[in-house]
Amino acid sequence: MLMRRFRKKMKRPRTPWDSVRIDEEGKLLREFGLRRKREIWSAQEVVRNFRRRARNLIAVKDEKKTKILLDKLTELGLLQKEQGLDQVLQLKVNDILNRRLQTIVHKKEFATTVREARQKIAHGHVYVAGRKMTFPAYIVPAKHESQIIVKGGSK
Repeated sequence: MLMRRFRKKMKRPRTPWDSVRIDEEGKLLREFGLRRKREIWSAQEVVRNFRRRARNLIAVKDEKKTKILLDKLTELGLLQKEQGLDQVLQLKVNDILNRRLQTIVHKKEFATTVREARQKIAHGHVYVAGRKMTFPAYIVPAKHESQIIVKGGSK
C-alpha cells in the first residue's frame, strides 16, 4: 500500500523572533480574522509563487505561458484585464487575503465581523455558485463573487 506524500503549502519564517514581522503578522491576524499565523504564511507562499513565475516569464519571454498566468490572476480577481507581468510583481499578501471567502463575506455585510464570517462559513451557511463552501481560506474567483449566498443560521 502506497502512502500519500503531502506537498508543503508554506514556508516558515527564517527568523522566528523578529519583532517587526511579529507585529505585522499580528495586525494581519486582527484585520482579516485569521486563526493562526500559518494562514498568513500560506498566503505569502501563494504570492511568492505567482511572483516567481512572473520573474521567470519576464526572463524567458514565453507569450503562451504569460497569457496563462495573466488569465489565471484575472480570473481570481487579483489583476485587471489589461495589466501585465509588472503588476504581478507588485502583488502583496493583502491582495490574496482580500480575495478569501471569509473577507468577502464580511465586506458584503453578510456578517458583522470577520470572525462571524469565518464561523458562518465553517458551519456551512455560505454557498458560492450554488455549492456549500466550508473553507474560509477559499480564494473566490471574480465571476463567483456575485453568487455568494448566506442561508440558514439565526436571523
